[in-house]
Amino acid sequence: MTTKTVGANSLKEGSYIVLEGAPCKVSSIQISRPGKHGHAKMRIEGIGIMDGRRRVAVMPAHDNVDVPMIDKKNAQVLSVQGNMANVMDLETYETFDIAIPEDMKDSVVPGATVLYWHVLEYKIMKQIKGSGEE
Repeated sequence: MTTKTVGANSLKEGSYIVLEGAPCKVSSIQISRPGKHGHAKMRIEGIGIMDGRRRVAVMPAHDNVDVPMIDKKNAQVLSVQGNMANVMDLETYETFDIAIPEDMKDSVVPGATVLYWHVLEYKIMKQIKGSGEE
């Protein structure tokens, strides 16, 4: 399991959370006041890292939530085909295919070094660290 459990009241905007089984970035948090016999409630809104879908969770503020552990790793691009790149992890030498984000399509070339995140079972290309022409 690549998550850890934290208290919901310790979350802040910009942090990460698992909502509906998907890793999300917290976009807003609203906390209601406790009632006479109730507890304070939280409304957490998150945007999915992989699909961009908005997800909402309402829970007591004292509940625990899962937070994904994000592994930031480097990989070298071996080949590019359409919007997918075949890359090799620079630590484990594992090769796998990863989707290329729209804003990086022109810069991803064979031989380039990229930063990718391994979150839950997803692998997400985030940044180009070095070009292949060095």
